[in-house]
Amino acid sequence: MAIDHGASALGLVSAMPSGPGVISEATIARIAATVPPPVATFLLTCEHSAQAIIAQQRRCRTNTLQLVDYVAAEVYRRLRADLPGITLVQVVQVTGPQAVDYAVDVASCVDALLLDSGNPTLAVKQLGGTGRTHNWMLSRRIRDAVQIPVSLAGGLNPANVAEAVATVQPFGLDLCSSVRTDDKLDPAKLRAFFDAVPDGDVSEC
Repeated sequence: MAIDHGASALGLVSAMPSGPGVISEATIARIAATVPPPVATFLLTCEHSAQAIIAQQRRCRTNTLQLVDYVAAEVYRRLRADLPGITLVQVVQVTGPQAVDYAVDVASCVDALLLDSGNPTLAVKQLGGTGRTHNWMLSRRIRDAVQIPVSLAGGLNPANVAEAVATVQPFGLDLCSSVRTDDKLDPAKLRAFFDAVPDGDVSEC
């Protein structure tokens, strides 16, 4: 459904401390095995150790890892060594100006960044799917400061996506809660969102 409406990547959400869209690893593997190129398959993982992330990717067989929580620098090196050819995307939770410094520091370790509106400091971490926007001017600062692709997430919907794109000028868009009803993808909401996306922009659902 997402591909039919124009998605160029599928975000497949594994176990998370909170947020919508979680599916089993078996389901992730089944979906990843059937997605035609060039559509990318993203495994969203909150694991922290290289060993756990590598094992999860090998079970799910996606071509991209989206690290939704922060990991140690040595984890990136291990992932590069053990998972050649797998794209690494680090989520940056844009909670304040410190996110800019973090994004610049981590950009050399990964292939792309995704800027979101979660809060990993809460007792129950919010690592995505909040439905909230964040300060897009901070996101624009990150986009201008790094040399890798930057995608934007967090509360994007048909009413604000054109402004978001104009402000941040991201490589891509990531959406979840705004295109779901009862925790399932909603074709009418997908259609409305993609109709509102300025021409030329790509999205992950």
